[in-house]
Order: sequence, then structure tokens, then C-alpha cells
Amino acid sequence: MPASIRVSLSSRPTGRRARPWLMMSLIGVFGGLASPALMAFDFDDVAKRARSLSESAYEAPETNLPDALRELEYEDYAQIQYRGEQALWADEELPFQLTFFHEGMHFDSAVKVHTVSDDEVREVAFDPAAFDYGELSIPEEQLEGLGFSGLKILNALNQEDIMDEAMVFQGASYFRALGRDQQYGLSGRGLAVDTALQSGEEFPAFREFWVVKPTSESQYLTVFALLDSPSLSGAYRFVLRPGDDTVVDVKSRLFLRREVEKLGIAPLTSMYLYGPGQPSESLNYRPAIHDSNGLLVQDAVDGWSWRPLANPARLMIEEAPVESLAGFGLLQRSHDFDDYEDLVDRYDRRPSTWIEPQGDWGAGVVELIQIPTPNETNDNIVAFWKPESLPSTGEPLDLSYRMHWTTTEAKFLDPELAWVDETRRSQGEVRRNDLVREPDGSLAFVLDFKGPVLEGYQADDGLAVEASVGDNGELVESRAVPNPAEGGWRVFLRVKRADDDRPMEIRATLKDGEAPLSETWTYRLPAHG
Repeated sequence: MPASIRVSLSSRPTGRRARPWLMMSLIGVFGGLASPALMAFDFDDVAKRARSLSESAYEAPETNLPDALRELEYEDYAQIQYRGEQALWADEELPFQLTFFHEGMHFDSAVKVHTVSDDEVREVAFDPAAFDYGELSIPEEQLEGLGFSGLKILNALNQEDIMDEAMVFQGASYFRALGRDQQYGLSGRGLAVDTALQSGEEFPAFREFWVVKPTSESQYLTVFALLDSPSLSGAYRFVLRPGDDTVVDVKSRLFLRREVEKLGIAPLTSMYLYGPGQPSESLNYRPAIHDSNGLLVQDAVDGWSWRPLANPARLMIEEAPVESLAGFGLLQRSHDFDDYEDLVDRYDRRPSTWIEPQGDWGAGVVELIQIPTPNETNDNIVAFWKPESLPSTGEPLDLSYRMHWTTTEAKFLDPELAWVDETRRSQGEVRRNDLVREPDGSLAFVLDFKGPVLEGYQADDGLAVEASVGDNGELVESRAVPNPAEGGWRVFLRVKRADDDRPMEIRATLKDGEAPLSETWTYRLPAHG
């Protein structure tokens, strides 16, 4: 039996970025999940509740949070920890345990949490005595009538005798998961509604959870969740499988109360401050600060595209039309410590998340939203799938997908295509006859492509780069050369933008004749970037 619970930075609130407008065939999929016994509660029960909610007027959740908790700063709130010895199922030698988040700061409404077994559904009661409040002095009477703001799922993820957090739910419909030796970075969300519209974003929230009690042999944990918002309600099932790469299978059924202008499916939220593709404007020993550095999209028809992230001067929205979505994700493509040099935040340990649709989602777009941020405390990156059409009010929308929380991204790629390992940005320059390098007024991008498909190619084998810059500038140079230092090939691009007040979209692909040898690198240079 695991002997202790590890409390680490990952135990801190999932909503560490506090600006709400930034916040942003089943047998085949779930093989082995069927239980020989009927459970007292299942997905259909949540779906019935969601449908019923959608047929009535929306009621906002109540909040009775006292000022002593509402006005806490992040570091103070982080002192409030659920006591390890109070963890649910801690004394039953089960592979999973539950602990909980306290209300506080902007987490000002309680969620109900139930456990489900073969014969009963039982609500988990809130008890202030189960929490350690650290050095905080909060009067006992102000803790009466409060509740949980979220839950943590523990598993012996890294060591047999220590229970680590494997997944957490807290704040609106936000959640995170971890694989072995990973550290929390980007977040998933149940749904995104009207993100980055002038009308304002709506944040659907999980109001109630049901956690199926595992057996001593369980290798997965099932969580049901009820989502609600002014525009819709929904039922969710999450099946968590912790491991080197943790997998979360998501099943959802949504019911619209009213028409929605923008519905974001399987949304991911992350942070990008700067990196080699957009160097820091101020002197910093860290080469990069980001939870993710690019959006990867796989269209079953049109192939793979990679979009490096940016921290733009103003809001920037990109759409990648997809005829048949095979997958998308926000990736952290480097896990080398020397690419970050941060001993505290360990960006090298932040996972990527790859979304793999189950079934045909039809036509639509993957939308990428990039928001200006002055520091790393804001989640300024959002990506999601936007369907081409939505059902009528009251009609169900069923979508299922698999989420991979991984630091071994290459295994999800096409082995017949190279990928962009790094994007570097610099001023353009030319080398004079006297060997002095001289700026030429252009902007340079240096791309390192890697992958087994490039092995064996020599400089005179006909490998070339196909590049374009759209209608807002000119392509000054594009060339590809072998990279004997690190393997793969290096692409040099120099561009000049016509209008600095407009973005500039640049594309590059490695080719052997007409045959593509790489994913398509797509970079939108932000206005004033």
C-alpha cells in the first residue's frame, strides 16, 4: 500500500492564472472498461440531468465565500491543503485516492462530489477539519457552510510508496493530468464558449462530480461530471489511465439552451511568454519561458501542420480549416533542461497534450487564439476544435476523444515525415566578401527539421524547401542544408514585411521533388512583431 502522499507545486490551485478573460465504437475506444456489475450511477444518468437542465432557465451557482478567503493572495491560498491522512480510500489499499481543493480566491462556489459503487451513490461531505490552513488565521464560523472547489486524483504514479497527483479538476471546467516525471503545465477544459469574441467569453463549469470507486486491481479511474452554463449543459465521462504517458478518455453529450456563436470542443489552454522563435525583449538567462511552444494539427486529408506560438502585441486569432480531423494538440517540443535553465518552474517537464478524436467529427476548423501577456502568470494561449455546424437547441451533440499527456511527442507523428524541432528568429544578415556579417533589413527564421525520413539525404540529393510569405511581403531567401551537428536538416528563411501593422503568414515545407518530406511549418508573424 502506498505509504504517503507527496505534496508538491502540483498540489497548488489549477487556476494559478487569475485573469478570467484569459482563462479561457466504445468497446474499441474503452476496451476493458466494462464492469461485470451494474453501477448505481452511470453516464446516462448524468446525460438525463444535463438534458433536464437545458430545458429550464439557467441558475447561477450560489456563493457565500467570506472576505477572509475571497481576498487571499495566491501564495496564501496555496497554504490550504487537504490533509494526506484524510484522503478518501487512504486506508483501503486501493490504487487511487481522492483529496480536495478548498474554496478561496476566485474559486468562490462549491462543487458537489459523490462516490459511486455497485449499490450506492454517496456524497462526500465537506469538513474544515480535513484541511491544514498553514499559517492562516480564519475564524471557524467563517468556514461553516462552505464546500470543495475541486478534486485531486492521486495514484502511485512515480514511486510505489508515494501517492502523487495524477489529475485535478478545479475552476469552471478546467482540469489537468500528469504522466510519470511530468509537472503541471497546460490545462484541458470541458468546453469553450464564445472565446475571444467582443460579446465576452462564457465559462461553462462542472457543477457536480461522481467518482467510481476503484477495486484493488483497477488500472483506471472513472469520473462523471455535470457541466452547466447560460448557453448549454452537458454530461461528461473521464477515464483516467496514469502511466509514462497518461491517457484520459473523454465522452461528452451536450445540450444547447440557445444558439452559440462559437463552440470550442476539446479546448486546451496554455502559456507562451517567449522563446527562440520570439526572443525576450529584456535580458534574461532563461532561453525560453512557455508551457507549450506550438500547435500541431493532423488532417486525415491534407496532412500535418505545425504552428509555433507567439506572444503578440495584440489579440491574434488563426484558423486551420480541417476536412477530417485526425488530431491536434498544444505541444512542448523540447524537454531538454538547457533549453529553459529554470530550476524552479522546470518547463522541461511540462507535458504536451494530443487530442485524438474518436469517430468522425466532420468538417470544421482548429482555432488558435494568442493573447498578449507581460509575464508567465497568464494563460494566453487557447486552441480548440470548432465544428462547421451545430445541432438545434435541445438536440444532443455527442463527441468522444482521447487525450495523451506526453513528453514523447514523436511517437504520435507520421514516421514518413520530418518535424520541426526548433524555430529560431533573428535579424536577417548577409556575409560580405571580407566575411563580416551585415544586417540587410530582413527578418530571418532558422528551422531545424528532424526525423528518420531525412536520414541518408545528402546535400546534392535534391532535397529542397518550398516556402511562401502571403500578400504582405517578400521572400528574400529560402534554402535547406544538412545539419551534421545535430542530425536532420536546417532551413534558412529571410523575409521582408510590407506593412508592420499587419500580420505576415510564412510557410515552409521540405520536399523531395513534389513529394513532401516534412510537416508544414506555418508561422504568423504578429503585427509589430
